[in-house]
Amino acid sequence: MTTITKHYINGEFVESHCREVMDTIKPTNGQVIARVTLGDEEDTRRAIAAAKRAFIGFGRTTKEERASYLRRLHAAVSARVDDLTAVMVEEYGGVVRFARLIVESGANAFTAAEKGLEELPLTRSWGKTTVTLEPVGVAGLITAWNANALFICLKLASAVAAGCTVVIKPSELSSLQTKVMLECLEAAKLPQGVCNVVIGRGNVVGAELVRNPDVAKISFTGSVGVGQSIMRDGAATMKRVTLELGGKSPTILLDDAALDKAIPAALVLAFMNSGQACAAGTRLLVPKSRLNAVKRAIIDAMASFTVGDPADQKTAVGPMVSQNQYERVQSYIRKGIEEGGEVLVGGEGHPPGLEAGYFVKPTVFVNVKNDMTIAQEEIFGPVLCVTTYESDDEAIQIANDSKYGLHSSVLGTDLQRARRVASQIRAGRVVINGMTDDPQAPWGGFKYSGFGREYGQYGIEAFLETRAILES
Repeated sequence: MTTITKHYINGEFVESHCREVMDTIKPTNGQVIARVTLGDEEDTRRAIAAAKRAFIGFGRTTKEERASYLRRLHAAVSARVDDLTAVMVEEYGGVVRFARLIVESGANAFTAAEKGLEELPLTRSWGKTTVTLEPVGVAGLITAWNANALFICLKLASAVAAGCTVVIKPSELSSLQTKVMLECLEAAKLPQGVCNVVIGRGNVVGAELVRNPDVAKISFTGSVGVGQSIMRDGAATMKRVTLELGGKSPTILLDDAALDKAIPAALVLAFMNSGQACAAGTRLLVPKSRLNAVKRAIIDAMASFTVGDPADQKTAVGPMVSQNQYERVQSYIRKGIEEGGEVLVGGEGHPPGLEAGYFVKPTVFVNVKNDMTIAQEEIFGPVLCVTTYESDDEAIQIANDSKYGLHSSVLGTDLQRARRVASQIRAGRVVINGMTDDPQAPWGGFKYSGFGREYGQYGIEAFLETRAILES
């Protein structure tokens, strides 16, 4: 049993002012594996005050100085990749082969930010005018539980590159992961107060970050409802905000796609991180003429998507993060059946032999109309909806018929055609023929998926303000 009672404030591990204790539950068996003492408004104010003091000097650092801190952070996190992966598997139930990619992406965010900073001009001049990009100030970074280490690293890298000091509010469901991250921060030896971390609830610690006038910027990853409250409450102190919210991402399978490659790729997109991913491709749009062939291909390919122990390299789908999330996914599966969706594979209940944990059956619905609840609402579990279309234009229309616009995918052999389709999808990122990444490419959403961008220069710019100096 691990006990966590300290936050990280002003370069030191500090006992929590709050006395509320929360249990951390292992999702594979429902057992308590840790107890964490949560932070409160007082802890948060101490962290904000430390960040405010540190900003006086850190905000004036040079590119070279910030780059050196990013290198330290990269080294510190890279040295703990194995530990971070193991604790993500244990605490969150992330399958090990995906968890390691998440952690490595987090470590690499610091090198990507260093490259972005090097290439980003912070000063532009013409005539007697000089324009500079200045750090916005103290930033509140609020992360989600489904990729806690990645979100911390990504947001911290951009903020440090911009010259901002930060207070991080990690998910309280990720306290064991956060504990390892705090040890990484200590090892990186940043100046005191540059990076502060308070573990606590969103409606306590997060709310104080949003309303506190000494916090200039909020970068948040999480639900639409919380994102809306941040926009609303942050307006009182003119907060700058970056919001990375939900998704209901479409995958368009074109009629020239090779099903032996396209269907496994579509299922990887749908079931990534056990379906607990905002980018998950949970809507598969297929040509009506190929529906029967697609159904057969899905049934055949599902044999490779093993459910079970997330620490096993062969496992593709692990448990849901909590009992509440398990019940949420079950309710959507029932709703899909009630609304007329046909269960091709999966369905309600636990997979056989996995009744002890929060495991669900990876489920594929066919004959799904795009106005059904399961096609419009983010389920955040391994549930895929298959919808048919009759033309490229109809596929694009269905793909865009969603309040979300975070991620999407196009699968097909004619690349020119695939690019033409991709260019018409209203989403912040579109991938062609499988999941790929570019650490300099912007990440963020259209519509209810939020606004603002992360990664590379785009992520750094989100922590900067523009100032013009004019001489007469």
